[in-house]
Amino acid sequence: MIRRHFFLVAASVVLVLMLALGGIKILAGMANDEAKGGQGNRATSVTTAEVATRAFVDEISVLGVAKGRQSVTITSDAAELVTRVNFRDGQAVSMGQVLVTLKATEQEAAVAEAQVREDQARRESERWQVLAERGVAPRAAAEQYLAVYKASRAATAAAQARKLDRVIRAPFAGVVGLSDIAPGALVSPGAAIVSLDDLSVVRVDFEVPDRYLSVLKRGAPISATPDIYPDQFYSGRIAQLDTRINSATRAITARAEFSNSSGRLRPGMLMRVRIQNGLRQSLSAPESALQYEGDLAFVFSIVERGGKTIARKTLVTTGAGSEGVVELKGGVKAGDRLVADGLNRLQDGQPISIAGRGRPAKGVGTSR
Repeated sequence: MIRRHFFLVAASVVLVLMLALGGIKILAGMANDEAKGGQGNRATSVTTAEVATRAFVDEISVLGVAKGRQSVTITSDAAELVTRVNFRDGQAVSMGQVLVTLKATEQEAAVAEAQVREDQARRESERWQVLAERGVAPRAAAEQYLAVYKASRAATAAAQARKLDRVIRAPFAGVVGLSDIAPGALVSPGAAIVSLDDLSVVRVDFEVPDRYLSVLKRGAPISATPDIYPDQFYSGRIAQLDTRINSATRAITARAEFSNSSGRLRPGMLMRVRIQNGLRQSLSAPESALQYEGDLAFVFSIVERGGKTIARKTLVTTGAGSEGVVELKGGVKAGDRLVADGLNRLQDGQPISIAGRGRPAKGVGTSR
């Protein structure tokens, strides 16, 4: 009997303890909820940016392909064997330098034969000229031998030209490309021997809509960036404009020239050409201060209301953007303070506290 009462008392004590622990947990959860709710009303610490006036450059940006100032593929005008190659792949050559020599045995023999005929014709012409002057021979005969001499002299010149065709020279100074030509190879008329490019100056042809024709002026400054070297800028000038506007695309082709003293620009490179179209002053803010919802852009302006500093969501109109700076065309005014970052933590009208000093937007924007 006593043992039964002991167990009942023990069970009652355990039940009371369990109820007490459950109550403590419930009270603790309520306290946490109250703490969280109270934290939502606390001011959020933010950094600020000031709306400032900055310079923005309007630009026309188009793509073009680089090519050498002069480019040619060296070929032969005759089918002949190569006897000598006088260049190495990638070598810089001067104007008139011999690149390839072809077999010219037949042409050399033809020149020798033509020279003999010319000498014989010259002697005959001189002899008949003397006889005609003495009155021994008719003047017509002397003129006939003179014509034969002139014809033989022309034949000699033609034979020498055919011989010179077997010596292929560089038409201008430049750099040769890769070639598989070697002594003993048979070249055919028109077959490529090697490419030759003048890389001292690189030309870029590009198309621009005709509405920008007033901006395109011969000699106007221009800049370009190779797609494979996006951090490098090359300055040049507009060298020439086409005489016609394409009736299908309503665009005009322009040619720009860029100095290539470094030799890094190569024909065939894709170049992004930029043409300045005016400079203007406009309001700006850092990109981090803007929030986008669809096609709309917003900033959180910092205002004082009821003795509190709050973030007010403000619709703005944006313009050009470059290097972390965005042009603001409406919705704010110069000197307005904006929340610089952490916009995803804010709601319209939420109290805020300023951490540190405000920083103005920096940089020059570019409109393209």
